[in-house]
Amino acid sequence: MQILVTGATGFVGRALVLRLLRDGHHVRAWVRSPRRAMDLLGAEVELAAAGDEATLVRALAGCDAVVHLAGESVGVGRWTAARKRELWDSRVMLTEILVRALAAAEPRPRVLVSASAVGYYGDRGEEELEETSRPAADFLGKMCQAWEAAAHGAEAHGVRVCTPRIGLVLGLGGGVLEALLPIFRAGLGGPLGSGEQWFPWIHLHDLVELLTTAVTDARYTGPVLAVAPQPVTNAAFSLALAESLGRKARLRVPRLALRIARGEAAEALVASQRAVPARTLALGFQFQFPTLPAALEDLFGSRDRPHFAPAELAPPDPYLAGRRPPTTVLRQSTVVAAPLAAVFEFFARAENLGAMTPRAAAMTVLTPRPLVVEPGRHIDSTIAIGPVRVRWTTEFELVEPERRFVDVQTRGPFAVWWHEHRFTAREDGSTQIDDTVYYRPPLGPIGRVADGLFVRPRLRELFEFRAQALRLRFGAPKSG
Repeated sequence: MQILVTGATGFVGRALVLRLLRDGHHVRAWVRSPRRAMDLLGAEVELAAAGDEATLVRALAGCDAVVHLAGESVGVGRWTAARKRELWDSRVMLTEILVRALAAAEPRPRVLVSASAVGYYGDRGEEELEETSRPAADFLGKMCQAWEAAAHGAEAHGVRVCTPRIGLVLGLGGGVLEALLPIFRAGLGGPLGSGEQWFPWIHLHDLVELLTTAVTDARYTGPVLAVAPQPVTNAAFSLALAESLGRKARLRVPRLALRIARGEAAEALVASQRAVPARTLALGFQFQFPTLPAALEDLFGSRDRPHFAPAELAPPDPYLAGRRPPTTVLRQSTVVAAPLAAVFEFFARAENLGAMTPRAAAMTVLTPRPLVVEPGRHIDSTIAIGPVRVRWTTEFELVEPERRFVDVQTRGPFAVWWHEHRFTAREDGSTQIDDTVYYRPPLGPIGRVADGLFVRPRLRELFEFRAQALRLRFGAPKSG
């Protein structure tokens, strides 16, 4: 299928694009900045620049389906009158524009999957909620109602419409964990308010699987809840998250403090939504991560985690021989459910590195495309290290097709950076990707201190995100 995705450069959008590509769909992303979208989505996505309604009609031409994820984040900023208008317009008004464009497109897409949210229900205490439960009368409830109603306007034009009500998404590189992880890793995490409120969550992989299913399965119409079947309280979630990180969750955040800091938006943070995906389950959707322990184990367990060790014996290499010896070696293994040729082809287009890089790294490629992995090729880019942007120049030193390649940093933040990517075909048809990085931080003894305090945590985040992206793109082998 040819599928148009709005909001494709967001946290969920980037993951969904990778998942759709796995099934061989052609993805067209409707984006405000094609230049930035290239760095975030990689080489496999067609880009359509956002503009007026006429440009949207043209972008829809030839598409079989639309997944509409665009919208300002409700978690950013205080809800002033102006901010509420921005939130409303980015959801309701934009969806109305999309539906008008759908009506004008020839031929028009047959399916619209348009995101909604569990904010539809408001603060409902212990009440068990499902797709047929009544909406709330607060700001989020009214906005979600209008948002869904705007999407269902496409039904008058023969378009099947599904409006998944999405909970709090657990994944690396964005969502609710992006804000919580620094706090919890520092040992400062804890429940919000009383902690007794129900916390409707879903693993990122389950969410994109559900969205993909809604595109292709004609039974998915109207609202479906995109939340895990076993909700937990905020206190239970906080405790489980802290334990998965080897920390405690002792510091409760008082409701009054949230109200002072966030105003009306704080009420959404402590709203209780005991949502159970009754219709989603009735349709036969199988959650890969139905329980919170399973989800957190996938995110923070031993699989795909990079390991660091002293670089006692570096490989013989002209690049390394000409520099001070590396101090640290990073190793990571990732297994994906795809043949070696397909996986190596993905890596051989170097612009796909952007699809495997966290958005927070703000990587911008400066070298003109296409970017081919070949010996002697240099690629210039900039990346963000905290608040500072630095130039990074990579040279591909060695390339052995469908076996391995080595890239080295010739300009950048490290005194030494040597990275081998090795690919191995396994008997079950899957591919193992082994990364070995020898590096030396700058600034001598100060750099060694920074390595433990700052460099390793950032590299761990980067490589864990990369493994998540690869599993989304190619799938993970079935255990057992």
